[in-house]
Amino acid sequence: MAHQTVGYASAELLGSCRRPDPAPGPDCPVELTLAVLRGRWTPLIVGELAHGSRGFSDLARALPSLSDKVLSDRLTQLTGAGVIERRRTPGWPARVCYTLTEHGHALVPVLQALWDWGSRPR
Repeated sequence: MAHQTVGYASAELLGSCRRPDPAPGPDCPVELTLAVLRGRWTPLIVGELAHGSRGFSDLARALPSLSDKVLSDRLTQLTGAGVIERRRTPGWPARVCYTLTEHGHALVPVLQALWDWGSRPR
């Protein structure tokens, strides 16, 4: 199945990003998406959470080369962007669980499209 943007002219696809100056504005949907996905490891964290809720330790085990500080920073960034939700469970010890929001689930096909494009022979 072709992606929904196949067949669109690039001017039509990026029309809302055009401004009098050559730099895209902060209201450009492409720039907004790239800002959410900024930083190394961010797409992989979203990909892990696409399989279901995970705790910090679960994510750290799934991505062993990722430092705890970077993981913490990316989780804070994604929470602030509304991509993931942080839930704290009551009890001792308290547990924190991260889950993709509806907004976050909408990023999964975007990441798949990026993967597909990057995997194409050059």
